[in-house]
Amino acid sequence: MRNLRLSGVLLLAIAAGCSKAPRTAEAPGSEAAGDAPVVRLLKDPAAVPPFTITDVDGRSMSSSSLRGKVVLVNFWATWCPPCRAEIPDLVKLQERYRDKLVILGISEDEIPPEQVKAFAANMKVNYVVAMTTPELKKIFRGVSALPTTFVIDREGKLVRKHVGLLSAPETELETQVLAGVRTDARIERIEDEDRVRLKNAAQATEIPGVDLTKMTPSQRTEAIKAMNAEDCTCGCGSTIAECRINDPTCGTSLPLAKKLAEKIASGTKGS
Repeated sequence: MRNLRLSGVLLLAIAAGCSKAPRTAEAPGSEAAGDAPVVRLLKDPAAVPPFTITDVDGRSMSSSSLRGKVVLVNFWATWCPPCRAEIPDLVKLQERYRDKLVILGISEDEIPPEQVKAFAANMKVNYVVAMTTPELKKIFRGVSALPTTFVIDREGKLVRKHVGLLSAPETELETQVLAGVRTDARIERIEDEDRVRLKNAAQATEIPGVDLTKMTPSQRTEAIKAMNAEDCTCGCGSTIAECRINDPTCGTSLPLAKKLAEKIASGTKGS
């Protein structure tokens, strides 16, 4: 019996390790008892471009119809254990704040929508479920792990991104603060890591693994701009330049970057 209990503890530890944001028993950011809880939001929230989704029931929804509500765009998949683990918490959250919150579950599955719909029904999902699209991937960049959740405020601005299993207390506190239900929390502004990476890539003078030394200065500038404009196809959700800088070991971005560099060096702009 003792071995079984130890095995259970180990399994729980492994499951928690799949996430960069494991669940916690108390509200995150809270200091000693009696202190105001802390909500961490992006320092410079940017407006999310307009988008439209079609759910697994065939109903369309535009982002403009979501104004005035807090929106969680949750990228997930049926095969992803942390995704499945957080669904009950999302269900409770949607039920509790149904008039102030909209959850969009964007499935990254490669199975038919009917199967995703059946899975969602079995899990008693009470929020919108839709399949991912190229449009959504361009707007919500950097989905390199599942689940990944983007938090949008009532004005349509992206105020936070969470990678990994959501912390139920943290997510509820964010919802309460952004919906105006709770006013006693302290807001701490943080840097947008994705924007910092994008800026670093845009300002790069070298691309790992690509020899730009034989190019003219104008060609180097053109090559780096091109690598910042095209997405890597490895599934990282980043541009070729970002992928090379953030993951120099990626075997997909390297040939793409070299091909772009060769085209520009030879004066060929077509494919």
